Amino acid sequence: MAVRLRLMRMGKKKQPTYRVVAADARSPRDGRFIEIVGTYNPRTDPSTIKIDNAKAVAWLRQGAQPTERVRKLLEISGAWGHHTSGTSVEDLVKEQEAAKAAAAAESGAAVGASA
Repeated sequence: MAVRLRLMRMGKKKQPTYRVVAADARSPRDGRFIEIVGTYNPRTDPSTIKIDNAKAVAWLRQGAQPTERVRKLLEISGAWGHHTSGTSVEDLVKEQEAAKAAAAAESGAAVGASA
């Protein structure tokens, strides 16, 4: 089965948002998918890109081929750089957990300072 990382259109008419999904290359654009890797909203200024780098790198290591647009989104999020540099998926998961913990500590400190 050939797996592709591609965009899946969501949202209302004339108001698109997209999911970045891992899907079989033979399935339709908005059809079945294997896993959601992230989201992309081109309507905000600047565009909002939220990609789980660990999932994306894991799919790329398994041989998934990204479309042109998804490859650009992966380059912006940093997942493509991790894939080409050979960073392990475990290291990416640790980085993400550390970033979440730092953000939680920062928001907790901000709440404590305002009280």
